[in-house]
Amino acid sequence: MTLKKTITFMILSTFSFALMNVTVKYLSNIHAFQLVFFRSLGSLVFTFGYLLRHKIPIMGNQRKLLVLRGIVGVTSMTLFFMSMKYLPVATAVSLRYIAPIFAAIFAVLFLKEQIKPVQWLFFMMAFSGVVVLKGFDTELQTYGLVLVLLAAVFSGLVYTVINKIGTKDHPVVVVNYFMVIATLTGGLLSINHWTTPHGMEWPLLGLLGVFGYFGQVYMTKAFQSAATGLVAPMKYIEVIFTLIIGILWFKDVYSFWSFLGILLIVGGLILNISFKERQKRTTAKDSK
Repeated sequence: MTLKKTITFMILSTFSFALMNVTVKYLSNIHAFQLVFFRSLGSLVFTFGYLLRHKIPIMGNQRKLLVLRGIVGVTSMTLFFMSMKYLPVATAVSLRYIAPIFAAIFAVLFLKEQIKPVQWLFFMMAFSGVVVLKGFDTELQTYGLVLVLLAAVFSGLVYTVINKIGTKDHPVVVVNYFMVIATLTGGLLSINHWTTPHGMEWPLLGLLGVFGYFGQVYMTKAFQSAATGLVAPMKYIEVIFTLIIGILWFKDVYSFWSFLGILLIVGGLILNISFKERQKRTTAKDSK
């Protein structure tokens, strides 16, 4: 598959996720539980359809791990959606992307993986972006920051659980468990927080699941078509798309410190991805 097609897949993926992010921001008057319900229900239609069409067993093989992935996933999603009410949309997305730092810590604790000293340097660079955002961006609300950091912690747990699941279950089975648990959780918790949508809110709620699903699909296609080291840094195009749409749609204002903090976060995590891929290539050469 050509490089051009891989780049196209990642642009479509990151743009879909960016549209989902700004739609959540636009619907921030609706409770996060309700947003989780509609986002998950919309994607569930696609995941169930895929599994049934390809006759893939829906229940999977590692049910306890699959349920755990769903629980930590819905917790992360809910906290992230809640944070969007208090933070500029691109800032929230950037802060959520520090999840790999927590994933690395969990991997050391639970999977006994090793992290090179230079990786900790990259992580410190990324986390310094959080410090810059909080320390110098006077518009950043502490409550929103705490919510999105907790979302990143649980997102890091998601990565760890998925790593543990490995290839023993089909990827769509893993996503389907997540969507089922998120739909049930969001639906039950939104009963006491229900806001009846009006006008354009109905189609926008329906589009949440569509944007989320196609974001996942095109990201998967991109990772299947090229080396991880090439594709993974492109995930951060989502921040750029979200930033631009946020400025145009919500008239978000970002200070110099906001841009610097976002740049440090994204830069540190891209450097870590690049380093890990170089390590993999070196290991592969040495083993030949």
